[in-house]
Amino acid sequence: MKSLRLILGDQLSRSISSLVDFDSSQDRVLMCEVWEEATHVKHHKKKIAFLFSAMRHFAKSLQEEGLNVAFVPLDDPKNSGSLKGEVKRMLQSEKFDRIIVTFPGEFRVLEDIKHWEADFGLPIEVREDDRFLCSPIEFTHWAKSRKQLRMEYFYRDMRKKYNILMDGQDPVGGQWNYDSENRKPPKEGLNVPKSFVGEMDAITQEVIAMVAERFDSHFGDLDPFYFAVTRADALEVLKLFIEERLNHFGDYQDAMIQGEAWMYHSHISFYLNCGLLDPLECVQAVEIAFQKGKAPLNAVEGFIRQIIGWREYVRGIYWLKMPEYSSENFFEAKRNLPPFYWTAQTKMNCLHQCVSETKQNAYAHHIQRLMVLGNFALLTGIDPKFVNEWFLVVYADAHEWVELPNVSGMILFADGGYLASKPYAAGGAYIKKMSNYCKSCDYKVAKKNGPDACPFNYLYWDFLDRNREKLKGNPRIGMMYRTFDRMSEEKQSSIREDSSKFLKDMDHEVIV
Repeated sequence: MKSLRLILGDQLSRSISSLVDFDSSQDRVLMCEVWEEATHVKHHKKKIAFLFSAMRHFAKSLQEEGLNVAFVPLDDPKNSGSLKGEVKRMLQSEKFDRIIVTFPGEFRVLEDIKHWEADFGLPIEVREDDRFLCSPIEFTHWAKSRKQLRMEYFYRDMRKKYNILMDGQDPVGGQWNYDSENRKPPKEGLNVPKSFVGEMDAITQEVIAMVAERFDSHFGDLDPFYFAVTRADALEVLKLFIEERLNHFGDYQDAMIQGEAWMYHSHISFYLNCGLLDPLECVQAVEIAFQKGKAPLNAVEGFIRQIIGWREYVRGIYWLKMPEYSSENFFEAKRNLPPFYWTAQTKMNCLHQCVSETKQNAYAHHIQRLMVLGNFALLTGIDPKFVNEWFLVVYADAHEWVELPNVSGMILFADGGYLASKPYAAGGAYIKKMSNYCKSCDYKVAKKNGPDACPFNYLYWDFLDRNREKLKGNPRIGMMYRTFDRMSEEKQSSIREDSSKFLKDMDHEVIV
């Protein structure tokens, strides 16, 4: 049976299910760069360049292996601009008995593919994406019997299933979770290793030139370009993390230092999410490092929890709750995204640093995303649709299955607590503790009110105040309402007045 095998841009894995039984005598692989996928949101220039270069390198590796590959570059004059259009063109030029594709990473793409069988008159075989460790069906079964879906319990089940950091039926070290040991603030004299910088070959240079010309209106910087675009280089990124960063990853995974965008994080989410790395191989490599005494348990467990716990959990939530999840807005937030999310022109140094680094790198680590950029969006009541679009645009590891639950569920509490047990709201004290940003800020983090007070300080209380009816029953933040209620009327009035002025200025684009 002659098969057309479609490989999507986030499926750059030789072991992908759609290639498993490839028949070299008659089957054909189709890969295509299409305008529709590059522009359904205006992705960061560096994100587009990374994925297109990785796609071209992957197609080349398949061709060198002897597979019959049809690769359609974006600048092909005959390129129809859509996945469906390119499949149609291929079917017009060659006869196939069926189309095989691995389960896509976005709901909208899956919905489109579901119509292809009727449109093309051919069987469409959508295979499970077994790069993930928990299928959507398995997650649905896990969720069915639970009143609340908490990642911690899912994570424990995944540890048992794959025998990761296990001592029989018990967790290695006697604890499942060492998160309490992974919250150290930054200290003077930390020697953060340099991040991986990939070599720009002719393929990558050609892609960068094309992106510079065709996507010049998109957000972000193309230079410097540091991404690994081949599996070999992605494996080198993983190796360097284990050798140079893992030892301190646990201690400082939440820390932020001005001028140190990369810190001790692994920077492999790009490669996991596009298929150049496999999650289980990453987890097992880190576990081996622990067994050899090369890394402490708190660092190893924290990394593994992110991969087999959080990453798999948010994907499960995505496929369990779509399409309704994309329109969740528990707080009925309606504000537009402030311009400084694109320009970085704000006196709030923490936001300036995180946006500037995002613009340059198409990357920010999870605490920058959650507790600075996301926290501000939560406190000021920015509409989730704008925040979700921004996060999907700006980060090279952002695909909707991972971005949407993280933003709507974790960052914005827009699902009303389906994913997270409380809103991750915080004032300026948290940012001061976990970073050195406040030292260079025009605002004073020690001041709670007034024109030079850190806006996070009064916006935090204002957020709780205006959302009291929705949050007063949440047991995890009841103490904060008791604290607010003990404040004097004058203090509460100052919080409301400072917040009202700040939000009014923000709405009129005069915050700088």
